[in-house]
Amino acid sequence: MDDRSGAGSGAAAAREGGVSGEVPSIALSVRQPWAWAVVHAGKDIENRSRFAITKGGLKQFRRIAVHAAIGMTQDEYENGRSFMARLGIICPRPDELVRGGIIGAVTITDVVKYSESPWFFGPCGLVLQDPVSFDPIACKGALGLFTWVRPPEHADQLAEALPWMISWPDRPSRREAVGNVQESLL
Repeated sequence: MDDRSGAGSGAAAAREGGVSGEVPSIALSVRQPWAWAVVHAGKDIENRSRFAITKGGLKQFRRIAVHAAIGMTQDEYENGRSFMARLGIICPRPDELVRGGIIGAVTITDVVKYSESPWFFGPCGLVLQDPVSFDPIACKGALGLFTWVRPPEHADQLAEALPWMISWPDRPSRREAVGNVQESLL
């Protein structure tokens, strides 16, 4: 796991059925807290549209790096956290989730239109197996599968926690705030 260049043999190991400790050079960007769930909480399906799977090159079954996208709204976090709580999973605080970098690797083994997995929402799902976590590696993401590049040493920074993430749960979500305003108008 010492080679963090992103040019490892993870994809070759996946094709051969193995799980490599090296970081695959091909990545898929996933928004938090779902990226954390893929690597740490047994999320075995990544939901995507048929268009995203077809145009994003996601029909290629291989070992890929999991990139935690830089974006995460408070509503996205709270929806994901609530969903995980129903499964008995405790999601980390929003300011503890890595954003803007590679956090692990998984193997895409299939594309399905239906699954018994509690993580399946559809319309299509990438079936994921053999998650491995890595120390975060800062890099820019992209849509679909992409070849990630380690930034120059001086640009090697993960995203900083936003103010709402640091003050969570003291600050109500937008959905809660709107609900409170609507209730006060009644």
